[in-house]
Amino acid sequence: MEKILGIDLGTTNSAVAVIQNGTVTVLEDENGEKLIPSVVGISTKGKLLVGTEALRQYAASPESTVKSVKRKMGTDHKFHLNQRTFSALEISALILKKLKAQAEAALKEPIKKAVITVPAYFSDRQRQDTKQAGELAGLEVIRIINEPTAAALVYNFHADTSEKVLVFDLGGGTFDVSIVEIVGEVTEVLASHGNNMLGGDDFDRKLQNLLIQTFQKQHGVDLRNEPLAMARLERIAEQTKIHLSEYAFADVKEEFLSQKDQVPLHLSTQVDRDEFEELIEPLLKSTLQSIDRALQDAEFTENDIDRVVLAGGSTRIPLVRKLLKEHLGKPLYDEINPDLCVTMGAAYQAGILAGEPIDSILVDVTPYSLGVATIGFDLNGFVPNQFSVIIPRNTVVPVSRSEVYSNPLDNMEKILVDVYQGEQPTVDGNIHLGEIWIMDLPPAPAESLKIEVHFDFDVNGILNVTAESRDIDKKESLTISPSNSPLSAPQILKVQERLEELWETSKEEEQDGSSEQETTPTKKLLEEKIQLSPDQQDLYDRAQAILPTIDNEDEANDLKQLMQEYVQVIQSDNVEKIEQLTEELSDVLYYLEQ
Repeated sequence: MEKILGIDLGTTNSAVAVIQNGTVTVLEDENGEKLIPSVVGISTKGKLLVGTEALRQYAASPESTVKSVKRKMGTDHKFHLNQRTFSALEISALILKKLKAQAEAALKEPIKKAVITVPAYFSDRQRQDTKQAGELAGLEVIRIINEPTAAALVYNFHADTSEKVLVFDLGGGTFDVSIVEIVGEVTEVLASHGNNMLGGDDFDRKLQNLLIQTFQKQHGVDLRNEPLAMARLERIAEQTKIHLSEYAFADVKEEFLSQKDQVPLHLSTQVDRDEFEELIEPLLKSTLQSIDRALQDAEFTENDIDRVVLAGGSTRIPLVRKLLKEHLGKPLYDEINPDLCVTMGAAYQAGILAGEPIDSILVDVTPYSLGVATIGFDLNGFVPNQFSVIIPRNTVVPVSRSEVYSNPLDNMEKILVDVYQGEQPTVDGNIHLGEIWIMDLPPAPAESLKIEVHFDFDVNGILNVTAESRDIDKKESLTISPSNSPLSAPQILKVQERLEELWETSKEEEQDGSSEQETTPTKKLLEEKIQLSPDQQDLYDRAQAILPTIDNEDEANDLKQLMQEYVQVIQSDNVEKIEQLTEELSDVLYYLEQ
């Protein structure tokens, strides 16, 4: 049986899973990690970095590294990395390519298909771009499903009676809430709401601003114009946020963050949980409004909800749980790792589509209302740009709906059918999806021609629109799908070739490096005779070379101490600490080498 991957393409981290013998397995990378940082970079030597390697580079070279690309999906934003330009589509494709390679290495077989999750409140364009990113990565994306829906699939309670579940999904960059009804094998989404620009990144930014202000009070230096310092503070803020989810206080110490009159400046402060919660509480309270909107759409109250399921790493923040308990008064379920449950749900859906023996049926809904622009009338005459809804939000998919419109004026030569999605009464506040022109109309009085506009919305969120006038035998259609995205078929092939060339070149460099590592005798360091990898050796040699050139005695002593700690921690085999000190030593050297 062909294996189909389930992929969570996340803002902060991504993961891939597969169903094997009816059981979901989250696949690990070569380092044994299940969560892969959604980060892409190009090194100074032109090597492609994806995942952990790219994240390590970010603090030292933020201008050559991309984080949180998910927030740019559906836009024409360009990223410039070491004289190379990439779209959000291409960056996402490289992350998916990494996950595909990871899966193939773990499963020891080629993989061609995947189910990819997106936020429930992703627009049509964002869904299309996600699907096309999969295609650029060499995957056929057979289904796009909503993240909270995927989480609900994992928590399918198989209740004999109706089980009404609220899925609260707060990740690194997006937020969704879905109301789901589960009866036996059937998981039906009743309503969804959310915010594509709210998540852990925003909480990090609040902490980062606090640390900037603290540093300015301590040293009189504003770090906002120092990209390297800002990148390091971003990393520190994320680590502090995670620490405060478990502890009431977090000590923040970062050396060589900047300099003033050639004197190095360090950050040393303490952040307490209450202070952090005060910063983010207004953002979290906005999620409660989304909950109320979703409940209203499902025609439920909080008393109708049986369980609240948590998904997304940001749900570990204690204030999130406190506010949810106060607002809903229901038990919170997080038995399945919040970072992985969306990936696992995607794998369940992939397994169902692959024919695995899984007893589950998924019924999803449209996240937005879909309709067309029309002209209204009032006492003053015509009112243009009105939004006429054909498929209301939270309608079960797949769905087909039609509405009949007429020509508003006499003797119109053509009529525009302008397609939008959103919830505003006028199209100005909604998202434009596409347009159809019905041309060469015969002379006719106002309202005499009947135009039927038909919408077909499938399970992948792809919309097919047909506009037909049977009076005059005119019919036009529009498929709002990847064919309407920024890349045409020839462009897709060209981009695929470019990404593949970059990918293969980096793989060859890796293999050359590993071969050299095996054949070259490793140098010995200090009295401990510790073996270092070539990268570790290079970093240590750089530090040793620059040490005699440092005039400031305090700086020299600090570097000596850091070098000694670096060697000692490598001897301990503490991977997390090795990564931390490697990054710290890289940051210090970058500062000293300027």
